[in-house]
Amino acid sequence: MQNISTLTYILFFAAAAFSIFMFLKATKFNQKIFTIICTWLVIQSALALSGFYTNTSSLPPRLFFALGIPVIGIILLLLNRRGNSFLSQMDLPTMTLLHIVRIPVEFCLYGLYIAKTVPELITFTGSNWDIISGITAPFIFYFAFVRKTIGVKTLLTWNLVCVILLANVVVHAVLSAPYPFQQFAFDQPVKAVLYFPFILLPAVIVPIVLLSHIIAFKQLLSPKRTKEQVSAANMI
Repeated sequence: MQNISTLTYILFFAAAAFSIFMFLKATKFNQKIFTIICTWLVIQSALALSGFYTNTSSLPPRLFFALGIPVIGIILLLLNRRGNSFLSQMDLPTMTLLHIVRIPVEFCLYGLYIAKTVPELITFTGSNWDIISGITAPFIFYFAFVRKTIGVKTLLTWNLVCVILLANVVVHAVLSAPYPFQQFAFDQPVKAVLYFPFILLPAVIVPIVLLSHIIAFKQLLSPKRTKEQVSAANMI
């Protein structure tokens, strides 16, 4: 795509790499998860490079194959006993630090807005305050898992607020995309995520961030895991 700065590309690739690395670290670099992520990266990259997502007239929207399938996968994982067990063993401190990725992502979105490939609505100068999640993540990590001065209720509240902020930008982004149901940003709709590499935002980064919050809720609300995760978690 034209007019997008090199810095925006660098920030985006760094953000994608960071989110994947932290997620794999939280799984103790599980080989099956590594294979699934690599396969998904190849599939989504190939689809985007082929122009698959640029067809915005089809229903359901083709972006469903980027964001919808991972969400369905998360639901199936939660409904599966082995999947539930696996999620319960993931490292919560690492998953908390992972949310730092939301800082470079927000700067990428701003760069894409400058390049006129997304609307200001979904940037931090518009109606997207998700950068707050990224800025607060290292502080939450430090005081919850290093100093151990905040407890489960604070962690749950923080995760809930972060999910709301994530939902806010995702809904605005979807309704700003050039689909028949578009509601916002008709003068400058969301186009960047229809192309490589920015397709990896809805296909990889957003699902990883969402799953990180789900894992946090699951572990923090589990009587068997709460005390262990909050008072005895290992530092990264």
